[in-house]
Formats: sequence, C-alpha cells, structure tokens
Amino acid sequence: MTTETDHTPTTQTPAAGRFVATGEATALLPVPRAGVSPITVIGTPPIRDTFDEPCIKQAINSRLAPGVTDIVLNPDAHSGYGAPVGCVLVSPSHIYPGPVGVDIKCSMSLLQLDLPERAVADRRVRRELIDAITARTPTGAGREYRQARKGRQIEMSLARRAVTEGASAGVLAELGIPVEWAQRCEDSHHVGHDGTTDALLGRLDHLTPDAKSREFFRVKMSQLGSYGGGNHFGECEIIEVDDNGRARAAAEVFGLRDKHVAFLSHCGSRGWGARLADGQFRDIRVMFETRGIELPGGDRHMVHAELGTAEADAYLDDMALGANFATVNHMLINALVLEAFQEVIPGVTGRLVYFISHNIARRETIDGREAWVHRKGATRAFPAGHPALQDTPFAATGHPILLPGNPQDGSSVMVAEQGAKLSCYSVNHGAGRRMSRTAANKTLDQQRIDASFEKADILTNCRNYPRDEAPRAYKDFEEVLKSVKLAGLASEVARLRARFVIKDGDKADD
Repeated sequence: MTTETDHTPTTQTPAAGRFVATGEATALLPVPRAGVSPITVIGTPPIRDTFDEPCIKQAINSRLAPGVTDIVLNPDAHSGYGAPVGCVLVSPSHIYPGPVGVDIKCSMSLLQLDLPERAVADRRVRRELIDAITARTPTGAGREYRQARKGRQIEMSLARRAVTEGASAGVLAELGIPVEWAQRCEDSHHVGHDGTTDALLGRLDHLTPDAKSREFFRVKMSQLGSYGGGNHFGECEIIEVDDNGRARAAAEVFGLRDKHVAFLSHCGSRGWGARLADGQFRDIRVMFETRGIELPGGDRHMVHAELGTAEADAYLDDMALGANFATVNHMLINALVLEAFQEVIPGVTGRLVYFISHNIARRETIDGREAWVHRKGATRAFPAGHPALQDTPFAATGHPILLPGNPQDGSSVMVAEQGAKLSCYSVNHGAGRRMSRTAANKTLDQQRIDASFEKADILTNCRNYPRDEAPRAYKDFEEVLKSVKLAGLASEVARLRARFVIKDGDKADD
C-alpha cells in the first residue's frame, strides 16, 4: 500500500468527466492516440470523482508507453512515481520499475489464531500483547541498527540465503518459522531472470563487491522481522465471516475462524528493496541518457528496459532479491507475533492464512499471451479454476485477497470472481489515499483522531496516532468495496475488526 506523492485529491476534480461509463462500477478512459485501446477503470461514480488530473495524466502516459498493452485503474488509484498507485500495467515486451514501485513486494499477510474474541476483550491483555510484539518487531523508517530486545539475530550467511532463496524450507527452519507456511504464499520464492537462483547469487556478489557495500547489506538485513514507517502496520483483528454459504465454504478453505482473533500485517522489502529500486531507476536512466531514448511523457520514473537486454535482466534480478527479502520479512514477522501471543496467552496456536503482494511484476498469461503484469498498489485476484492455482489449496475456491481499509472501518478478506478477467485478474490493494500526507498533517485534528480511537476501543502503540494515517486520510472503504463487488471482480468472505494497532509515527519509508 504505497503512497508516493502529495497529489491525492480531497474534492471532486474535472478529470471525472473524461470517463465513459460501461456499468455501475466500470468505465473506460480514452487515450489521445488512434488505434490505442482505452484504459479500463474500476469504480463507482463517487470513486471516479476521486481520480484527480495528475492521476489521469499518469495513467494515459503509462498506456502510451512502449510495449504497454493494458492499463487498469483500480478504485484506490492516486498519483505516484510514473504510474499511479492502484494501477495494473501489462507488457509482453518491456519491464518497468516505476509501475512496480519503490517498496518492492510490499505485501499483506494474515495470521489466524485459535483464540476466541473474548480473549482480547480486556484492555490490559491487549496492552501486554502490544508490548510483547514491539519487543520483537521494531517499527519505523531507517531503524537499521535498532535491535528488538526479543527479536532474531540474522547471520550474514542466512541473510544471503534469504534474499536468494526466499521462504525455502531451510531458511524458514533456521529462523524458527513453520515450514508449511510457504504453501500459503502467493510466491514463496523468486528466481533470477534466467529462472535460477544462481543468477541471484551472482547479482548479489555484483552488488556487494567491497567492505562498504557488504556493511550496507548487513545493516539492511538487520531489518528482517520489522515493520516500516508510514502506512506499514500490524493489527490484531476479530474475524467476522459473511453469513452466506459460499463465504463460509471459502472461509473454511482459507482457515478463517469466525469470531476469533487474527493478526493482519502490512510491510515490504524495507530499506533493502528501496535501495535496489533506487539503483535501478538510476542505472536505467543513465542508459536512456547515453542512448538518447525519450522518456514516456518526459517522466523520469517511466524508464524501462526491453526484455532480453542486460538492463532488463539486472532489474528482474534486483526485483527478485527485494521480493525474497519481503517474503521472509513477513514470514518472520508472523512467527514473532505468534511468539508474542504465546508469551502473554500460553498455549495459543496459529497458522498463516495467506501472504499476498501488491508491488510486483509477475509473468502471467493474459488473453492467451504471456506478458509481465506489473501491479503497483494492486493485488492479484485469481478465481476458482485459474490454471495458476492448480495444485494449491485454493484451486476450487480462488485464493484469499487481503484488502486493508482502516482500523475503524475494518479490512476485508475477499475472493476473486470470474469477472476479474476484466481487470487482468487484479483488484485494489486497499482503500487508497483521499488526502495527501501534507494535507492530512495540516488539516486533521490530533485530539479528534486520538479520541476516535479511544471511542472505538482500539488501542495503539503510538502516543499520538499519525495524522497522515488517520482513517479520514483514506477513501471511503465501503464505496471502494462496493466498486469491486459491482464490477464483478471479487466477493467478500469476511470482515476484519481491529482491536489494536502497531504503527510508527515516522515518515513513510516505502
């Protein structure tokens, strides 16, 4: 869930009149070039009103970029680096760093615990849980050297394996993480551009040639098992399964337990992924300048590389190195959270429901053709029967989709419908920002924010809840979910109700 600029709107914009409605929650956005298909837009009229002019310009610019065949704007869309956050970009011939984002494989994960909701009714118990979790999982941007008192020490040999192997059985076992959790990952590991781990080992050696670079790697690896700043979070939830047969059947396959405690986490590849992304922006931009290649729309964040070139290979390797870190980071966070619950409430057990990313490019089949699907602030949505789910626990249902809203309005677990083909098998990654961080910090009242959490009986680890992360800074989550449902992309399986939140008040590092 990545917010990158301060262009997000607070009121209706003239951009809304540019859409051609095709349904209750679907529309097309024409592009000013003959023979180029329009942009697919998912959102009810009130949601389309939230797309401001910078967001629309970025979407059109992305559609007209070399090799791009499809652009989808999801309900949470707002302007970002190059391409909007909340968009899908499809290309069979090019790879784009911008439409992946700076926080490579920023993701969501959900841990189901065997605790009934009454177990966390007492505020003292929740406060003890907050303390136990934060003793193991640091929060905040740039906290490289801060070790959590009860966290994990990461040896460099293990760190190398983590970023090159991902959530392999050996890496998980060495970190004390249940090995079976890898089966509940969208992708438990990523390989290099040639389909091998050896390519990643070679790339890592290239990135760490001397003592200085190896020390940087060591520092960034110390962030494994930690949350970042800004919109990264951990939330203790109560699961409320929808009261219909299909939702209950899906919930059983997912491992969700109605009226029981769960823990939702949002984090990514931290400083390691950001460094890899920044390096790729720099290197590919140098290639553009050296060869005199024109930037799409003059936007330096829309640099790209043709597949099969050395530049594309280097990006795919770096994206995999960042994605593997993010995967292991989430697995370790969940193991540490479970350990914290067991400290406060002995005997608790837990299992991973799912881990799913929303800042990644994946090779998939779209309309019978293999292409790289870039999801930037967008979530994969494969329905029942999708070939990619064969031999997974979710072949007959579709996989879980984890959509964070905000602590006071709740979050959602959904499952894709066959209509998700319209959006290149993608949905939004959350509510999406309604206000920029700057606007929220300037206009929202701190006392009212904190009082609203107290009224809702939602505890936090923050002395003051970050104003730029307040629920009012985000779009109407119910209208966002309504857009997804009316468009026929996905249906709701369960709602998550927050009981406490782990956040950091620092600026976002994603």
